[in-house]
Amino acid sequence: MKTIKLQSILFIGLLLFVSSSCKQQVNQQSEKTEHQVFPHKMPTEKPDFPMSSAIERMFDYSTPRVQDNELYSLFKYTQLEGLDYNNHDGTISRRDPSRPIFVNGKYYMWYTKRQTKVPPIGAKRAAEATDEIPSTDWDLCDLWYATSEDGFTWDEQGIAVARPAKPALGWRSIATPDILVWKGKYYLYFQAFNEPSGTKGDWCPISMAYADSPDGPWTHVGKTVVPFGKKGEWDQDQTQDPHPIVYKGKIYLYYKAAYNKWPDLRDKYAVAHGLAIADDPFGPFKKHPLNPVLNSGHETTYFPFKEGIAALVIKDGNERETMQYAEDGVNFKIASSVSLTPTATGFYTPDAFTNTNYGRGVSWGLCHFINAGKYGVNQHSIIARVDCDLSLDCNEPSLKRTGVWHKPDVYFKQGLGGLKTKRKGKPNKND
Repeated sequence: MKTIKLQSILFIGLLLFVSSSCKQQVNQQSEKTEHQVFPHKMPTEKPDFPMSSAIERMFDYSTPRVQDNELYSLFKYTQLEGLDYNNHDGTISRRDPSRPIFVNGKYYMWYTKRQTKVPPIGAKRAAEATDEIPSTDWDLCDLWYATSEDGFTWDEQGIAVARPAKPALGWRSIATPDILVWKGKYYLYFQAFNEPSGTKGDWCPISMAYADSPDGPWTHVGKTVVPFGKKGEWDQDQTQDPHPIVYKGKIYLYYKAAYNKWPDLRDKYAVAHGLAIADDPFGPFKKHPLNPVLNSGHETTYFPFKEGIAALVIKDGNERETMQYAEDGVNFKIASSVSLTPTATGFYTPDAFTNTNYGRGVSWGLCHFINAGKYGVNQHSIIARVDCDLSLDCNEPSLKRTGVWHKPDVYFKQGLGGLKTKRKGKPNKND
């Protein structure tokens, strides 16, 4: 009997323990699933409780607070000194600056320069272009270069690479240069036109010239370096805007192509960016199997950042006006949204060609404004300086602000034009 009573007591005790344990687990589970409100103090890591998609996405960036984001910045602009534009009559245009490099105590930049008797007549009138009349602002151009001691005042040195004689590649125009420094030598990659721009839609390939010194002389290889894609592929008609970086011991050359357009679908175009990789500046350049690597952007600029590559994406596509980052240089993700972005930027990037394992970012560079004149009258472009804080070595709070307030006139100048008459007095649904 004593044995039976002892067993009963032990059994009841076990039941009480199990019951208590289960109750404790239920309480813990209840506490875990209980609704939690997002805290007032910004978490440094992604919280482990249910959140809206927007708040979850906030932790996909490098930092949840944009002012702390190393890949967020405002952009400030300064007009360059030392470059003449013939009273801005449209006969001289400078655009597409390369990234500047620093050699023997001076900064060097290369750019597209048009110096013609008349301003461009426009892409729609390309059939009327002659050897003296340019169709677009980048028609009948050569590659020039300038030097500077401070990055603000520049001395134009002359032509670096001239158009070759017809019918050699680039005889009509060469434009949009960028520089590569590789094993002590210099290489300029650029677009080479064999017809007036606008004839089909800038169907031109990337070519290259090389030199032992940034002052030249330059030797034009006279052939395509990054070929078009096969018929039916996104880059079947062009490879443009070359942007080389030394990364992982190889030359990573990013480029642009417009697709779904010319000559039949002139208003349906889209733009993407590809990557071609080589072991030597002369190639062969092998296109990455995941191309395109960016679904948006126009004159996109790239630079080494930490272990990967950062990109400033402007103008075209759903992801325009963003800074993006790819840890592997291929799979880019949005790091921040930016505004008043510079066009055709060449950032000063000291570690672009050092095969760095940890890129430091950028704080200034050169860009262009394409509307220094009036379209159809004196159209031309000018090169300007742009400053920012996209660098691990820079800490400028004024460039991390999130608001730039312009006077009302800046917005009113955008105007509706002829659309004002169309919309006047009409209900929205009939617009």
